[in-house]
Amino acid sequence: MRNNIILIIILLSITSNLTFGQGVHFTSSGVVEYQKTVNVYAILKRQVNTSNESSYKPMLLQYQKSHPQFKTLNSSLIFTNEKTIFTPIPEEVAPVIFLGTDAILNQNNTTFTNLKEQVVISEKKIFEKTYLLKDKIRKIRWKITDETRTIASYPCRRANALVDSMYVVAFFTEQIPVSGGPESFTGLPGMILQLALPHENITWMAIKVTESSVAPKSMAIPARGTLVNRSALYETINETIKNWGQNKQSILRALLL
Repeated sequence: MRNNIILIIILLSITSNLTFGQGVHFTSSGVVEYQKTVNVYAILKRQVNTSNESSYKPMLLQYQKSHPQFKTLNSSLIFTNEKTIFTPIPEEVAPVIFLGTDAILNQNNTTFTNLKEQVVISEKKIFEKTYLLKDKIRKIRWKITDETRTIASYPCRRANALVDSMYVVAFFTEQIPVSGGPESFTGLPGMILQLALPHENITWMAIKVTESSVAPKSMAIPARGTLVNRSALYETINETIKNWGQNKQSILRALLL
């Protein structure tokens, strides 16, 4: 009798799981709308040091009097099973610029990712010059955790990683089974709907997901700029900002997103 009860419980559990699985809808193509939030006060404060505080500190105080602490920027990610393209939406106000902060406070990249061929092509606007980065998709060693939350009506799980010495926190959903995300962040078993760089004071959050078919012309591959790979671009930027002091690494990481 006891064995029969155990068998019935197991069968009910299997049936319940199958029924639940059949009710889950998976999104394989469409558009994710992201909002990037930047803590401008924190980023500008990091620019101030003993060698420039006489000029930079008054500028920072003036900025704090006339501007909000957080800046928001919008972008979209068009996706299919095999490809994604991340595109910034132009700002309606003039960007904030201290030394090198344009790289951190603004959105400089249009990024196409071919997930099937594991290739990324990114048009990057850096120091008044445009580069066309073409390289293999960056390999990120994610550690998936048990933490969950709901973003844009999708259940998500948390994953952590170190990318170019940056601590990265991502929340991804397996109900969009596309290994994409904002900028060039990929590599999880589902779409990244929230991405945070806590020490850089930057977060991307999906505010809307629209399921739709995607026309081929919507996935136009970036083609403008001086062709480089990731290593060559790193060397070029590193040489340009080699004398930029303690903020050099933050600027370099921002430019290589």
